[in-house]
Amino acid sequence: MARQVFEAIADGILGGGVYALMAAGLTLIFGVLDIINIAQGILVVFGAYLSYLLSVHLHIDLFVGLLVTVPAMFVLGVAIQWLFIRPLRGSERTSMTLLACYAVALIIEGILYWAFGPNYVALNAWYTAPNASVKVLGFYIGDIYLFGFVLAVLAIAGLYLLLYRTKFGRSVRATMQDATAARLVGIEVNRVAALTFGVGVAITAVGGMMFGATSGAFSPNSGYDLISRLLAIIILGGLGSVGGALVAAIFMTTAEALVDIWQPNWAVAVFYLALVLVLVIRPSGLFGRQAVRAQ
Repeated sequence: MARQVFEAIADGILGGGVYALMAAGLTLIFGVLDIINIAQGILVVFGAYLSYLLSVHLHIDLFVGLLVTVPAMFVLGVAIQWLFIRPLRGSERTSMTLLACYAVALIIEGILYWAFGPNYVALNAWYTAPNASVKVLGFYIGDIYLFGFVLAVLAIAGLYLLLYRTKFGRSVRATMQDATAARLVGIEVNRVAALTFGVGVAITAVGGMMFGATSGAFSPNSGYDLISRLLAIIILGGLGSVGGALVAAIFMTTAEALVDIWQPNWAVAVFYLALVLVLVIRPSGLFGRQAVRAQ
């Protein structure tokens, strides 16, 4: 039993890194634009398909392919913000942005169905094979999960440095705190919003590759289950907190893995039950917006 518990904890921590990669961009976009990008799930799947194209047709390694998919997704994110989000104004902007993001999700899903069909595909490499693993404390951990967790930590650290150690990051945080005041001191809020949306979607390219490599297989409709989990993670971590997304992802996937040992039927439900219990105690999440802005 002790071995199963240790294995579940390890799986939860490493799996949480993968979810953190997918959720970081979602919470960053909310922090700056105050919108929930419900297209995040399908954008993750889109990133996975880009990695699939590079891997299958050009024989480019999945991690090397990020040098192509990350810039491509950044451009896509900027385009989505300028074309669908920026034109929205007025008191109903929040509800309209939700509809706009939903429209983006439907468009991308339709493109994926047209290009790849409804069949499932998979990302394959030497480190995704079942026997590609290392032995730790008597059980085996897949290489792809180890690589993914390291990648998640590096991505979150890089995002933190971007936000707190650069001039652009200061502009982003100023916009998060008060967009009107940011305009008064000369910050181009529209430009910051577009670039932030681009950065958020670019990170999704990394999460998409890891999702495709660890999920076994995916299809154009795989984004629906993803968005519900990602929303739970960013709410638990605190809307707008990038570090909170990593902590919340690890917490929830670990809790799910532990419950799966004794009650597999309840494992998925615990993912959302943990969210409810934490929010009863701390409605702002583990790292609420005030905590983020105080840094």
